[in-house]
Amino acid sequence: MFAKPIAASVAAAAEPATPNRRSFLKGASALGGALVIATHLPLVRRAMAAAGDAPFAPNAFVRIAADDTVTVLIKHCEMGQGVTTGLTTIVAEELDADWGQMRFGFAPADAKTYNNTLFGPIQGTGGSTSTANSWDQLRKAGATARALLVAAAAAAWKVPAGEITVLKGVVAHAASGKSARFGELAAQAATLTPPAEVTLKDPKAFTLIGTRVPRLDTAAKITGKAGFSIDVRRPGQLTALVAHPPRFGGTPKSVDASAAKQVPGVVDVVTIPTGVAVVAQDTWAAMKGREALKIEWDAATGEGQSTDTIMAGYKAAAQTPGLTAAKRGDAEAALKKAAKVVEAEFEFPYLAHAPMEPLNGVLEPTADGAVWWAGSQFQTVEQATIAAILGLKPDQVTINSTYTGGSFGRRATPTADYAAETAMIVKATGMKAPIHLMRTREDDMKAGYYRPMAYHKVRAGVDAAGAISGWDHTVVAKSIMIGTSFEAFAVKDGIDATSIEGASDTAYAVPDLTATVHNAKEGVPVLWWRSVGHTHTAHAVETMVDELAHAAGQDPVAFRTKLLQDQPRHVGVLALAAEKAGWGQPMPAGTGRGVAVHQSFGTYVATVADVSIKDGALKVERVVAAVDCGIAVNPDVIRAQVEGSVGFALSVVLRNKITLKDGEVEQANFDTYEPTRMSEMPKVEVHIVASGEAPTGIGEPGVPGLAPAIGNAVFAATGQRLRSLPLDLSKLTST
Repeated sequence: MFAKPIAASVAAAAEPATPNRRSFLKGASALGGALVIATHLPLVRRAMAAAGDAPFAPNAFVRIAADDTVTVLIKHCEMGQGVTTGLTTIVAEELDADWGQMRFGFAPADAKTYNNTLFGPIQGTGGSTSTANSWDQLRKAGATARALLVAAAAAAWKVPAGEITVLKGVVAHAASGKSARFGELAAQAATLTPPAEVTLKDPKAFTLIGTRVPRLDTAAKITGKAGFSIDVRRPGQLTALVAHPPRFGGTPKSVDASAAKQVPGVVDVVTIPTGVAVVAQDTWAAMKGREALKIEWDAATGEGQSTDTIMAGYKAAAQTPGLTAAKRGDAEAALKKAAKVVEAEFEFPYLAHAPMEPLNGVLEPTADGAVWWAGSQFQTVEQATIAAILGLKPDQVTINSTYTGGSFGRRATPTADYAAETAMIVKATGMKAPIHLMRTREDDMKAGYYRPMAYHKVRAGVDAAGAISGWDHTVVAKSIMIGTSFEAFAVKDGIDATSIEGASDTAYAVPDLTATVHNAKEGVPVLWWRSVGHTHTAHAVETMVDELAHAAGQDPVAFRTKLLQDQPRHVGVLALAAEKAGWGQPMPAGTGRGVAVHQSFGTYVATVADVSIKDGALKVERVVAAVDCGIAVNPDVIRAQVEGSVGFALSVVLRNKITLKDGEVEQANFDTYEPTRMSEMPKVEVHIVASGEAPTGIGEPGVPGLAPAIGNAVFAATGQRLRSLPLDLSKLTST
């Protein structure tokens, strides 16, 4: 109900940048996340205080203080992925700084200055774009600062700038023996005009990029000093919890708040468009007050279907003509000529994002606007949403970004849902006090959003020579974009690319292919989830390719290599993963080895999984991944992200799903939606392909290949296919 008020604001902000709209579509559709925050000051002000007076600010990203510290302003959300370290590394490299002098602060919400260049004129984090869109920008920012420091030294020492060197934060002139640290030159450098053009380093000269540098946020997180929005405390702050309808789209018929208002600490109870909010002096009082509410919900207006019924509707829809997302050649004719045809169905459940830190944020009304304290992943949308609800202009809403305890896409909604909910409560309570909206784990699990449920129906064949002869692929899923303020940008001819990305644009040599989409209409709110459409399309495609390899009597790696002979980066990661995993070596009885290769967000990942099956139980023993993400800015962060992707995705392969019974979500916490346990984690090996290409993303590309690699390994171990997720070993005739 609050998507439409912000649509005009977001559209207006994006209007001038027609050439960027296609880039924004690609990034936004995939959206699918260390200076300690001082909760009494805006974070950037705090960052500057930590850096001294910061006399030298050559551009929007670099601040060099008299105490020799270099602060890099990070325009993206740090949600555990290490972006603050990675982006700071890029600046430090071109600046020739010493890593020990580097710091970071979060940039303010300002789309004109800090936009995501791959989204268009919108500031936001997602789609594994942080490094990719910042690469050239931050290299130039660091090189500009370096050039000005050198110019300041040359002027002071009266020597040619070309004779000056910079190494580990020291500017020096060998012939005269003179040297100075950055802080000593900062004031003079600040008086100079930045050069219009700068020369960037040859990658062969990199000393920090491509090496292991300590993460800048580790110490603060270990000591507990890192500030998350859940830690924010403002003068007079109140806490609010919202009672949401048990069915999506439901509304309250009647509300009896008398008992809730008697709970000690409860200040107010207000009805807002998304539910009933209890406002209290602390979280416990708000929780007890919410428990005391007596609400009669109008279930007739909500989604009342169970997931089994919804999936049955998907299967029925798949039997009818859909929207054509891709068509090349004649798939039907090729299938008729095929020597062998494989037909398969795949079912994928709704999935929760389940970040460790539940959704929360603090909104503080001020004399001239409002301040939003949150792990802000989509600043421009949150700014516009809050402003629209409070009757402000977007630039009257200040965003102080904090660390974020996980997101996986959940904190980047087109509706800015929990920011909007906070603004509604602030408005409904008379703009009298800062409101900390707090959600419990159960709220997060039951109140949406989810990875869309999906159904795939695939027919594909191979000819006598083992080449693919026809591929007909149907996907039924609810669109993430349709009905949001992004629809005009992200949906073309009724097709949301996120529903079928990774299938309609497969890299395999398939001359005759048809891919169609059906947009489901159920009332369950859906959103990008770590790796978005690739979460299900990669599994369907890589499982089918494996089946076709066996139908053709060919080795799965050799079969893929042949089909990818015009895709050198795919072949490169596939060969590396196969080599490191020992592909082709005999496996003991009761074990199996499977492979998958997939490209998403500009990054190529091959995954090999070793599994064992004993007494009907599946154990993933080892995962070997090969990654080509261009220049590896921080190899240790890349490995951590792929390892984390395995941990994140494994529970989805083994058990996770969100189910509805008569429209109500059945899962509530980590007991019924269990994350991967340490005891379940396989040994993970990550091998990075050396590359001179510009860096691409790594937060999401490690996820898509895990499920099909494991599923293909189960087939290798048992000779039987389990296609749908999560894998259900009870459907095997024997184990």
